[in-house]
Amino acid sequence: MPRNNALNLSAGLLSVIVAVLLVMIKLWAFGSTGALSVAASLADSAMDLMVSLAGLAAITYAAKPADEDHAFGHSSAEDLAALGQSLFLLVSAVVIAVAAIGRLMAQTPPTLMQEGRGMIAMGLSVLLTGALVIWQRRVVRQTGSRVVRADSLHYVSDLIPNVGAILSLWVSARFGLGSVDSVVGLAAAALLGAGALRIGKGAWDALMDRRADPRMIADIHGLAKGWPGVHGVHDLKTRTAGSVVFVNIHIELDGEQSLRNAHAISAALRRAILKAHPNTDVMIHKDPLGDMPHPDDPTKKNTPP
Repeated sequence: MPRNNALNLSAGLLSVIVAVLLVMIKLWAFGSTGALSVAASLADSAMDLMVSLAGLAAITYAAKPADEDHAFGHSSAEDLAALGQSLFLLVSAVVIAVAAIGRLMAQTPPTLMQEGRGMIAMGLSVLLTGALVIWQRRVVRQTGSRVVRADSLHYVSDLIPNVGAILSLWVSARFGLGSVDSVVGLAAAALLGAGALRIGKGAWDALMDRRADPRMIADIHGLAKGWPGVHGVHDLKTRTAGSVVFVNIHIELDGEQSLRNAHAISAALRRAILKAHPNTDVMIHKDPLGDMPHPDDPTKKNTPP
């Protein structure tokens, strides 16, 4: 595990370093060209920096145990950060979209400057992003970290607006069509907005204790139902906080066996669930087979369809 923690930390640190470099490069490129497509890519890189910092914090806090004030850990901080990130991204998308529409409606087409510098800067951004993604994918294969995997997917999606910015700059330099930049900027703003809504929805769902992925729930239910010694499964409940899924499940066991044997069955099942779904916190309640619920017990037996 120490090696896995070190690999995850290296991926998080490298992500932050690359994000800082990308913001600096694109700030220079935007100042040189005035291209909205570059501005959209700059806003996305600024978002990447925030995401990378949050990811690094998540990796750092992953080894921190729950404390007296936070018995279930601190993973919900990831969701609060994600809401802030989605708001920042939405505002950036709106600003870029308004500017792009204004340029498209202007009587005089916009004139871009020093497109060559912009293309060099964006090309360098693509190379840095590609190198980071390669390392992140390697770390994910070694550690299975969902934080690193999510960060990697985010950077892969950044390659599209970067390439679009290079294309718009090339068209402007080759054919003098500055309006192409506005079209690319508008498309990039739409992608930014869609990404913001997706991130915001995921964070909101987690903060509202939405259940985990139905496929994950069905897999856990099937694993428990077919486990040796388990005669029934009910009240399987899940909720998500950050990158952690909390699982509560009731299993029905032979009430005539010893407590030691019953504990061994549930402990082995818990290990199997954790192995199949590493980022989970599993709590298993043992019920004797055939036990009738007490009239005052409000719990209803819930099982996945």
